[in-house]
Parts: sequence; structure tokens; C-alpha cells
Amino acid sequence: MSEFSELTQNAKAWPFEEARKLVKRIGGKAPKKGYVLFETGYGPSGLPHIGTFGEVARTTMVRHAFETMCDVPTRLFAFSDDMDGLRKVPDNVPNKEMLAKHLHKPLTEVPDPFGTHDSFGAHNNARLQAFLNQFGFEFEFKSSTDFYKSGKFDEALLTVLRHYEQVQAIMLPSLRQERRETYSPFLPICPETRHVLQVPVVATDAEAGTIVYRREDGKEVETKVTGGLCKLQWKPDWAMRWFALDVDYEMAGKDLIDSVKLSGRITQELGGRAPDGFNYELFLDENGEKISKSKGNGLSMEDWLTYAPEESLALYMYNKPKTAKRLFFDVIPRHVDDYLTFVGKYHTEEPARQIENPAWHIHSGNPPEHTSPLTFGLLLNLASVCNSHDKSILWGFISRYVPEASPETEPFLDKLVGFAIRYYEDFVKPNKNYRAPSAQERAAIEELYQGLGELPADSKAEDIQNQVYAVGKNHEFENLRDWFKALYEVLLGQEQGPRMGSFIALYGIGETRKLIEKALAGEDLSAA
Repeated sequence: MSEFSELTQNAKAWPFEEARKLVKRIGGKAPKKGYVLFETGYGPSGLPHIGTFGEVARTTMVRHAFETMCDVPTRLFAFSDDMDGLRKVPDNVPNKEMLAKHLHKPLTEVPDPFGTHDSFGAHNNARLQAFLNQFGFEFEFKSSTDFYKSGKFDEALLTVLRHYEQVQAIMLPSLRQERRETYSPFLPICPETRHVLQVPVVATDAEAGTIVYRREDGKEVETKVTGGLCKLQWKPDWAMRWFALDVDYEMAGKDLIDSVKLSGRITQELGGRAPDGFNYELFLDENGEKISKSKGNGLSMEDWLTYAPEESLALYMYNKPKTAKRLFFDVIPRHVDDYLTFVGKYHTEEPARQIENPAWHIHSGNPPEHTSPLTFGLLLNLASVCNSHDKSILWGFISRYVPEASPETEPFLDKLVGFAIRYYEDFVKPNKNYRAPSAQERAAIEELYQGLGELPADSKAEDIQNQVYAVGKNHEFENLRDWFKALYEVLLGQEQGPRMGSFIALYGIGETRKLIEKALAGEDLSAA
């Protein structure tokens, strides 16, 4: 039992709220199967994406919270629906013409367009496992094809067959009229074409374990529902899986609320119990519209990890999972610096505060002792004034500011330097817009120039910040934010910027005074 076990009883962090539901569900003792089962689903018709990361990361956070509250063993299944039929050719794969010839076949029977695996399903399953291993998730990969064909689902499939009419009674009211006329929870696999067939079932025999279906040509065919000869429609399939595996916890997107309810009702009809979980909100693009993979209007996981470390993405997933949030490039810098702040606080906090700290949940209770002595925001602004894509130039300033730091001694900081340069080049530099100061601003900036010249070259950031504040007050800005905004726009060409004391200490007092000279002389700072 974790040393935090008593503290967790009143912890307010959402993973603990979810974990307490699970402890109540099992009555504090192991289920009959001997463990609590967490599950996440994956549709391998496409490559793993940011939603896949979010679901596994959030589930892992709940799992770890549960493990600190209860001694019952846990397992996490990453379940791949790889027996689904290929409905359309994805946009982001090679050999599309070849794939088009294999539409409607199970994904594990569709040739791999990349030519590296036995099937398209196997290729994407391998990508999923490599993807999850990359982030250090603890999971067990499970394949729908394996469970269907090996007989692991046979008893559950026969249970569905015995409850065929009850399942239909649950599903049919949720369907359009024309769909109801041909709907069946069972999808036979055609022995000739290997297509997953959406065809009407005209007879069932629970004792024999068979169904009779009518093909498009009118021929009626009898088949067993076991041994991989049939699969289920996805909502009954979800329910059957919950029933067969006795899944205790699975979360899903808000768009699947109705599906979760239907699958839960089917699970209960089969004699099982629907898992606990919650429906997380969907991501929004820069305009506040829902992100769509087909539209490509959002931020991909690869996009995020081009400009920031995975820990910042995990923080994004941790924050308010039940609230719709913008997922666009401009949210990245804040999440990097918020992550650094949370880790920085963690080791000075009391245990009761530590378990409320997002860093505890991101790192499964073991946040690093140290991340970076500099914020991402400072590095972005250093890249901005240096106008350089060369890490060594930025490290020249960093090493002077933090003499003991080097790429070797500060590997996380070194990664942030690379991220900052890329982010600056792609998002800050194209939008930089310098302006000339007003008369009031010019007078204040001139005084700042003089004041900085009177400070020692190695002045602390706080002393420099006090100097900047004093100048702003001397020149009677209605709001000191206007003074700082003027410094950002005149010296950095942007509306927002860093804490000036920290930035000047990093960039150097002498270099900052030269920057001011150029700005007051009207020189083009974008070419600096």
C-alpha cells in the first residue's frame, strides 16, 4: 500500500475521484478474475494519434491513483479492433489503389501498403505498440482477430446469440428505419470474398450456435458465430468485450455517450456489468470548432512533439478532461512552462499537496528532481532577439547566465532549446511586427537604457526587474502593463513577452542596451 493511501481518500484531483469510484465498485477486494481491468480501444484503420495518446495517458493516471488507494492488482489492455472491415482508403498511406481492392475485408487480412508487415492491421498494431512504448506506458496489447479466431470470445458470442432478440430490442430503436430492416448484431465473414458482411439474419439457432443470413444475391447461408466466422457490430462488440473480459474501467469521448449507454445496456442484458469511466470532452481548433481527422483542422501529436516535450502534452491531457479545450499551436508554450512550474513546486510541497500536483499524475508518483533552470518563454524570446536557428548561439547566452549549465549537464534544457528554436521559426518569426515608440515610451526607454548602464553586468534578475518597474512608474503609465507591452512591441516585435528582468539577465545588460540603441535609432531589428 502506498504511503499516500490515507491522503488519497480526500484528494480532489480527478484521477483520485475516478479511482474512488473503482474502489467502491469492487468493494475494496479483488474481483473474481483476480485483478481490476482497465481498457482502452484502438481502431487500426489509421495510425495512432493524439486522441489515442490522451485516452491511454488519462487511463494510466486513473490506474496509478487506484493503485495508491488499493492493493488489488491491476491490468491495462490496449485492445485493437483489428477484425473490423476496411471501410475506406486512408489519405495518409501509400499504395492506395492496392488497398482499394481489399475494401470490406478484416484489417488483418488487408495487405500492408507499407510492405513491412503481414497485413495493414498488423502494421498499425505494431505502430500502436511502438507508440505506447515510446511514452513508457505499461499495457498489454490485445487483438480482436486473435480473440475471435482463437475461440477466446466463443462463449461470449454464444451468450449474445442466446440473447439475440433482447440485443435487437436495445439496438433497433437507435437506428434509422431503413437500417433497422437489415440490422443484425452479427456480421458474417464471407468465406469466398472474405468481406465483413452487413446482411440481414433470417434465422438463429442458439443451441447449434449458428445463424442464417441472406446474401445480396438472395442466397441464404448458414454459419457458426464462433471461431472467427462472424464478428459483431461495434456497439454489441464493445458490450460483448466488456462482458467477456469483465472490464472494470474504460473512458470514451463525449461523442460516444449514447454508444456507451447502449453498450452498457447490452452488457447488463448478457449478465455482465458495464465498466466505470467517464466521457471526456473533444478538442477544438483555433476557431473553437471541433477537430475532425477528415478536415485536418487540428493539431496532431506529431505537431505537438515537434515543438515541445511529451510531458507538456501529458499536462494538456491531465487538465480538465471534461472541458472542451482548444488544441492549437498557441497553447504549447504555456503548457511547457506550466509543466516546469509544477515539477519545480513538487519537491517543496507537503505530501497532501504533492498528490494534487499534476506532475505527480504525469509521472506516476515520481516526478524528476530537476527539469530546466530556464522557462520555455525565456528561451523563445532569446531565440527571438538572437534571430538564430543555431543552438550553440543560444547556449552561449545560457552558459553565461547559468555558468554550470551545458547541453551535457542539462539535457532537458537542451531539448527545450531545440524546441524553442523550431517554435520561434515557425510561429513567432513570421508574425513579428516591430513599431516605433510613442513620445512617452521613448522617454521611458531612454531612462531604462541609462538605468541599465548603472547596474553591474552580473545583476540579478530581480534587481533588473525592479529597475524596469521603477522606470515605468516614473513615467506615469496608467497601467504598468502598457509599459511592458511597449517594451515587447518595440524591442521584441510581439504583443506578449517574458518577465523583463529575467530576460535581460539572460540576454545580458550590455546586449539589451545595444538592442535599445537600435530600436531608438529606428534600425530594423528583424534583421538582428
